[in-house]
Amino acid sequence: MQTVGAYEAKTNLSALLDKVSKGEIVTITNRGKPVAEMRRPAEQSYANVSEVIAAIRAHRKNFARAFEGENIKALIEEGRR
Repeated sequence: MQTVGAYEAKTNLSALLDKVSKGEIVTITNRGKPVAEMRRPAEQSYANVSEVIAAIRAHRKNFARAFEGENIKALIEEGRR
């Protein structure tokens, strides 16, 4: 792990980004105190699109059931008070 001052980080940003892209963690300090940490983002796993759509539809059905029998206009007016 490398520690650099804010001015040095600003001056050498490209070099620091190269190091971070290779997996190194860089801590940026301001007057000797750590204020930020640069690291590679966590790998994101993308689910199958059809699975995501199915999950959204299931959530919408459950959400709609919570308001069955309710008067939507009455709920809106109640929220305005």
